[in-house]
Amino acid sequence: MKDSLIIFDTTLRDGEQSPGASMTRDEKVRIAKALERMGVNVIEAGFAIASQGDFESVQAVARAVKDSTVCSLARALDKDIDRAGEALKEAASGRIHTFIATSPIHMERKLRMTPDQVVEQAVQAVKRARHYTDDVEFSAEDAGRSDIAFLNRIFEAVIKAGARTINIPDTVGYNVPHQFGELVRKAIEGTPNADQAVFSVHCHNDLGLAVANSLAAVMSGARQVECTINGLGERAGNAALEEIVMAVRTRQDVFPCQVEHIDTTQIVPTSRLVASITGFAVQPNKAIVGANAFAHESGIHQDGVLKHRETYEIMRAEDVGWSANRMVLGKHSGRNAFKSRLSELGIEFESDEALNAAFARFKDLADKKHEIFDEDLQALVTETAIESDVNERIKLVYLHVCCETGETPEACVTLAVDGEEQKLCAQGGGPVDATFKAIESVIDSGTTLQLYSVNNITSGTDAQGEVTVRLEKGGRIVNGQGADTDIVIASAKAYLNALNKIMAPSERAHPQVPTV
Repeated sequence: MKDSLIIFDTTLRDGEQSPGASMTRDEKVRIAKALERMGVNVIEAGFAIASQGDFESVQAVARAVKDSTVCSLARALDKDIDRAGEALKEAASGRIHTFIATSPIHMERKLRMTPDQVVEQAVQAVKRARHYTDDVEFSAEDAGRSDIAFLNRIFEAVIKAGARTINIPDTVGYNVPHQFGELVRKAIEGTPNADQAVFSVHCHNDLGLAVANSLAAVMSGARQVECTINGLGERAGNAALEEIVMAVRTRQDVFPCQVEHIDTTQIVPTSRLVASITGFAVQPNKAIVGANAFAHESGIHQDGVLKHRETYEIMRAEDVGWSANRMVLGKHSGRNAFKSRLSELGIEFESDEALNAAFARFKDLADKKHEIFDEDLQALVTETAIESDVNERIKLVYLHVCCETGETPEACVTLAVDGEEQKLCAQGGGPVDATFKAIESVIDSGTTLQLYSVNNITSGTDAQGEVTVRLEKGGRIVNGQGADTDIVIASAKAYLNALNKIMAPSERAHPQVPTV
């Protein structure tokens, strides 16, 4: 029997560190449940010490998930570990993931600690974490630029202290596959008690090599890979879960391990869910989950696939969740059909009120477009969840836009701000620009627009447009989403969603900060 490769998903923690990718507690629970359905072994739910919101998110995921291990990140500090342990108290299976930097540049410049002090602090952190759980993971931050002899030393020490998973991160995406594979091999072979722990890797994509480095590490003995849905993550992102899983599954002739516990048909639905919640759209040519991943335009390719699929496809589209068969809902569909289809998509409602709110939106949408597809339903449920999650101090009451050839577009908006209606008009370079300026005439938020993105949810001229707006204020970045068959209205919804988030209090620590 081959070893089973442990899939450790950090979409909710490292993925959320992408600027603008912040998720609410309920959004994190929705994604965690999708990961649980997929069969992910470990779900890193957050960084409990970062804020009260992060603590509550880890706690909520720990309560909701039963079949996967729920993990919280913690620096090698007593207060971090205690907070993580408290957040995971109700988890069916909990893990504390503690880390400290081990590269010369990090120890000297960031931590200002000697190697002996780093080892001592790492050991103390692992021992403290063991008070809360037997499942403790230790990460050597920036291991990719660390001295191998020092890594062997600290790994031996933390394993003796009780760490059962040893993570080797390429924190800055500096390594190349053969080099990283060799580092992992030496780390395992040079650590005397390596047989008492599972060795793991966490690779960043700064050079576009996160997946390649992770797979090289697997070939060298790593049996856990830390990854994210759609490769989401800070800077250029992390290793993409879908690429890791499908590479190992497809090339069983090469890899010495397997991922049979992963339900790969859940990959595409989970990818769409994460894209919808974070506002980070998936590029069409993205492996596995991109819209073009199984599309063939070349006549030669089409002919080959029609004669024998494997001439140009190494995987079946159905195996990762793509399907040409969809139940098309419309305005004559009832509540039961609506609820049943959402259940098939893995979407459940906590209350009848939530179901009623989503069904009302469905009926409104069905009056605007003839056919409602799965993608429409995902966007509809996400928008309903957005409104329930965010304290809506600002609500759109009315929007009128005038746009004609040879005239400057003008928008008039009526907003309810803390329950009081205000109306103002503004002109702009286009209908969306005019709408945003009219909103700002009322709110005067002081924010900077960093991103405006529009994606069609389905095909056709009556398709919904899904708009993402990214705003920045005082170093804080938030995403807002909105969907509608009218792009201008969708844009206004997205802008207001972002404004409501930016006006909500948020104090959040970043995990990559000095530990002393």
